[in-house]
Amino acid sequence: MLKVNGETCEFKNGESVAGLLNRRGDDKDRVVVELNLEILKKEQYKTVFLRDGDEVEILRFMGGG
Repeated sequence: MLKVNGETCEFKNGESVAGLLNRRGDDKDRVVVELNLEILKKEQYKTVFLRDGDEVEILRFMGGG
């Protein structure tokens, strides 16, 4: 199991961070991903693969005024 933004969710074995974002419908250009308390660079999203027990925080940019 995987924790995403504090909630337990299932994931595909060998799924990349990019795959998780795509499956959730998140735009990789509008989010910051923290994996196990480490902020990832956008270039890492395709090369970092999720493992059982990982904790992911996905932070979205919001505009407003």
